[in-house]
Amino acid sequence: QVQLAESGGGSVQAGGSLRLSCEASGYTYSGRCMAWFRQAPGKEREGVTYISTGAGSTAYADSVKGRFSISQDTAKNTVYLQMNSLKPDDSAMYYCAAAPYYSCGTSWYRPSLYNVWGQGTQVTVSA
Repeated sequence: QVQLAESGGGSVQAGGSLRLSCEASGYTYSGRCMAWFRQAPGKEREGVTYISTGAGSTAYADSVKGRFSISQDTAKNTVYLQMNSLKPDDSAMYYCAAAPYYSCGTSWYRPSLYNVWGQGTQVTVSA
């Protein structure tokens, strides 16, 4: 059974940092796009960043460039999201997602591209 399990969310003050983890199991980890999305109450799900697990290419939403960083540990089938200089606007449920493609390219931010989703982990940033 294909599963993605997120962890690492929590509450932090503005300017603080958090690192989210997404462990994949039940399928071949390598050769897929994996992404982080977030969704705040009343808002649409937003693509935050993605990584091509085979090529290592990445992309970021403009709102997080320079503050967030995606990385992976292929030995652990895990993708990480390092979030620095957090702002109250970053508060949301964060989801990990996997797509059945080697490269997601310029469409990486579209939720419809991904066929496996984690349950999400809550991030709350206070002013």
